Amino acid sequence: MSIVGGIVVFSITWIIVLFMVLPWGIRTQEEEGEVEPGTVASAPASPAMWKKFAITTLVTVILFGTFWATDEFGWVDYRSIVFGDTRN
Repeated sequence: MSIVGGIVVFSITWIIVLFMVLPWGIRTQEEEGEVEPGTVASAPASPAMWKKFAITTLVTVILFGTFWATDEFGWVDYRSIVFGDTRN
């Protein structure tokens, strides 16, 4: 895998994992009982974005590391899965 390919795979994986992590632990302002004037009651009270970014990065590093290792050491031949094995 090239450097550019690795960056692309890592970035796409990071975005997908972020969207899975975003709803974790969200409590609305209405649930907290403190609705800020000018906001909707369903707005998050404390989204903890830095914590979610850290979790997202950790999960992505684990997933990407697994993908890289399987590709680098030939445990899974992704090219034959995508393009079909035509090397007979």
